[in-house]
Amino acid sequence: MHKWFANIGRYFLMLKSVFSKPERISIYYRQTIREIESHGIGSIGIVAVISVFVGAAITIQTDFNIENPWLPRYIIGVTVRDSLLLEFSSTMVGLVIAGKSGSSIASEIGMMRVTEQIDALEVMGINAAAFLVLPKLIALVIFLPILCALSVAVGLLGGYLVCLIGDVIPVSDYIYGIQYVFYPYYLAYAMFKAACYGFLITTIASYFGYHVEGGAVQVGRSSTRAVVISSILILMTDLILTNIILH
Repeated sequence: MHKWFANIGRYFLMLKSVFSKPERISIYYRQTIREIESHGIGSIGIVAVISVFVGAAITIQTDFNIENPWLPRYIIGVTVRDSLLLEFSSTMVGLVIAGKSGSSIASEIGMMRVTEQIDALEVMGINAAAFLVLPKLIALVIFLPILCALSVAVGLLGGYLVCLIGDVIPVSDYIYGIQYVFYPYYLAYAMFKAACYGFLITTIASYFGYHVEGGAVQVGRSSTRAVVISSILILMTDLILTNIILH
């Protein structure tokens, strides 16, 4: 228990250093663009592939479980749309990025720690925590909601394709269901959750990398811990936000 409280305290101390005034804004701007390209644009492919299959699977399963002949068929489109918006896209993207970018961030910063590059930055008077973490944090908080919106769109496309190819329901009914009583608030809610997940993924992965001790083996273990803790906290945050915002 003492170790947990010590880790929480060091985590918030690191956040304090991250959000302190940066030395040169121009350097942070260029680094943020690089991080967006690496962790944001570089993740579009995997998010799109996963989302199209998830959308198709939700469409087929919803059709399979709706046995009441009195229910209109367009209700399948409504269910797919709301499932992607309220739950699947934001949480799925968060978990995917936690595994892909979270481990990368923890490994990158961890190797800088064990090779004493972070110590060299601090000796030169540079705020190492802000220099290394803040661009990554800004990149993921900005781009994860974009990936979430992309996931929703591609997931709906996956449902459309399975209706077109697999003859689940008429395509016209599916499209009507997607458009039926759409609440823009649901999209804002999904993107807000994605931004929260971006903050958690970046800060937790950075914390485990920043405070790693030992050699390359410990860096690998810290990366694994970062992914596991990030995934657990994403699911906990999902539960808390759903209960607070949608209750």
